[in-house]
Amino acid sequence: MSDHVYLSLEALTLAYGDTVAVDGLDLSIAEGELITLLGPSGCGKTTTMRAVAGLLKPSSGRIMLDGRDVTRLGANKRQVGLVFQSYALFPHLSVYENVAFGLKLKGERGRDLEGHVMEGLKTVGLTQFASRKPAELSGGQQQRVSLARSMVMHPKVLLLDEPLSNLDARLRLEMRTELQRVQRETGVTMIFVTHDQGEALALADRIVLMKGGAVEQIGTPEDLYNRPKSAFVADFVGFENVFAVEDGKLRTADGAVPVSGTVPAGAAALAWRPAMVALGSGPHHGSVRGVSFAGGTREYLLDSSLGPIKAEADAALPVHDLGTTLAFDLPAERAAPLQRYA
Repeated sequence: MSDHVYLSLEALTLAYGDTVAVDGLDLSIAEGELITLLGPSGCGKTTTMRAVAGLLKPSSGRIMLDGRDVTRLGANKRQVGLVFQSYALFPHLSVYENVAFGLKLKGERGRDLEGHVMEGLKTVGLTQFASRKPAELSGGQQQRVSLARSMVMHPKVLLLDEPLSNLDARLRLEMRTELQRVQRETGVTMIFVTHDQGEALALADRIVLMKGGAVEQIGTPEDLYNRPKSAFVADFVGFENVFAVEDGKLRTADGAVPVSGTVPAGAAALAWRPAMVALGSGPHHGSVRGVSFAGGTREYLLDSSLGPIKAEADAALPVHDLGTTLAFDLPAERAAPLQRYA
């Protein structure tokens, strides 16, 4: 991956009629980088991808790709590939013919065409399926055909719109690995759109977490997972117990509550993952409202004077029944300090 800025979105504003979907977005992407646009439905991630693809005209701002202003350039002239959630394969064509389709439109024929198609199928491990129709393939194989069809066009940027959402859990894991392999081997700059934080954490060089048409935080998966800056980011990456801080105390519906330990200077809020809650001892008490087995752990939902608390305990420990009152603590030294609560 190069440090050179390859794709930049500059003060990009995108709208549908009078409704602004993305407002003044700035984003720089290096050549060969795998970026994930992450966020809930309606946050603007797919709209941003559509603008990069040339499928949506910006209201203002510009898009620079490899030193060229492509803001007003048609989708067919940008050298941008797009892999759809629905695969979008031609059912009446073979795998070979699906991959060859775009190349034929460019005028390729004969040995050049065959060589490029077979190289694309080799890249995704499907050379032996060249003569099959899409209906004869699994969902994961169909998605790889879609990927090969885009890759043979040698795109400057490859866009993937929720490409794994139609696959079951096992196939999603396999395709994550496949996408990482293809991206590393080819060096293509890739933008992956998803609402699944697990996918984003597993795949990305950097994650762009969006909220309400704006960037909430950009960073490596480790940055977002361990060092969220706001309550929104913390909640999105699994810190399910988040409290604003005032005068060194937690702000709750029933008033200020002292914290065990010292609140870091400048923290506007503190956030704890369920595993960070000290369960079984402490100054607080909660009644078990829910309990679920999660493999190596059990997850508990407690009703407490602080509000709902989510905690975890080793599954090998005795289970706490519904209605049981448990002591717990929220130690400040285990919490992630947040810059913003709102």
